[in-house]
Amino acid sequence: MSSANDLLSAAQPAPHAPLAELLRPKTLAEVVGQQHLLGPGKPLRLAFESHTPHSMILWGPPGVGKTTLARLMADAFDAEFIALSAVFSGVKDIREAVQQAELTLAQTGRGTILFVDEVHRFNKAQQDAFLPYVEAGVVTFIGATTENPSFEVNSALLSRAAVYVLKSLSDEELGQLVDRATQDEHGAPGTLSGLSFSAEARERLIGYADGDARRLLNVLEQLKTAAATSGIAAIDASFMENALASDLRRFDKGGDTFYDQISALHKSVRGSDPDAALYWLVRMLDGGADPLYMGRRIVRMATEDIGLADPRALEIALNACAVYERLGSPEGELALAEAVVFMAVAPKSNAIYVAYNAARAFVAKDKTRPVPEHLRNAPTRLMKELGYGRTYRYAHDEPEAYAAGENYFPDGIRAPGWYQPTPRGLEQKIGEKLAHLRELDRLARQTKKTR
Repeated sequence: MSSANDLLSAAQPAPHAPLAELLRPKTLAEVVGQQHLLGPGKPLRLAFESHTPHSMILWGPPGVGKTTLARLMADAFDAEFIALSAVFSGVKDIREAVQQAELTLAQTGRGTILFVDEVHRFNKAQQDAFLPYVEAGVVTFIGATTENPSFEVNSALLSRAAVYVLKSLSDEELGQLVDRATQDEHGAPGTLSGLSFSAEARERLIGYADGDARRLLNVLEQLKTAAATSGIAAIDASFMENALASDLRRFDKGGDTFYDQISALHKSVRGSDPDAALYWLVRMLDGGADPLYMGRRIVRMATEDIGLADPRALEIALNACAVYERLGSPEGELALAEAVVFMAVAPKSNAIYVAYNAARAFVAKDKTRPVPEHLRNAPTRLMKELGYGRTYRYAHDEPEAYAAGENYFPDGIRAPGWYQPTPRGLEQKIGEKLAHLRELDRLARQTKKTR
């Protein structure tokens, strides 16, 4: 007679491992992508071949093999492997991992690789908790992060770990994974042997993945389930579109990908390429960026890169934000597109930006200088008696409404010439006017000397 446990086992068979786990590389040769690190003579390849572990940080987007590489290193170095997630782990978990590593070292002489996923989520205290054990060689630290470690990892830990930058998988590399999943010669449970994809479906599938191997395999698993439910073995583009909920691009709000794309947009505008500027704007909006945030960045472009070469740019940028606030999405996004194109084709000037930064730098290091008496306001009798404003020359009473030769800086500061108009757009005319006024100043000072 079967026991209750036997009955339960029969009724509840163990679930199959996810496709991503089934296809996880067991050897370095099976790893797809990252050939700039794993190719012959490349840094990580040499690290594997040396059989000498060292602490490192693997920095790259999701689904490019960070965890896989850490596991393979543990095998290559005959080391224990302890994995922590910075999302769920605290100092207590770190100490327990270190204690386990110390015990393993004492009993077997084997080292331990402490793998911390999303290490950027650890605060300074948490990072400091395992730093002494990294320094002592109790554990070899391998951190995985999607964020720039120079900003997110404390300097002490960063200085003790090599940083390797992993890249998104190419379309060709993602295609290799599709082949591996659908052409499993052993027909292992959970793989997609028996399923085929049309050329268009395969292209769409790789597009869905957006360089992320994990996402690719998860989508394949969804399609496998949908195909089994529908009783089909050949998947075309139409079936795939119906089976998948949406075509979401990978977009990391607030992460490195986000700021890289903002940078690309800004540089496209600065480089006067309206098509590229539109591409990055639309790509970010399509990925879920806040349109009003995009509007604020466009306002910055108007002030930083166009300035007085075309003052209309700032007005158009502000109006675009106002239009979006009134109309919302998607109609209001057209105003943002209009502003971006205008910025791209407008004459460029960073003269104000340069002048402002130069003035800030000067004031930051200069002493506090008194306002000259002729520039001071004199609303009271005492102030007038003290001479405040007595020698001030009212510009409107002077020829051309300009007090030639007058000084508006504190004593001891020579005219610095911070603002240098460009010969583009309106600034060309501004430059001509300033040159004329400087000539009037020169003549006025010359006349004063001859008196």
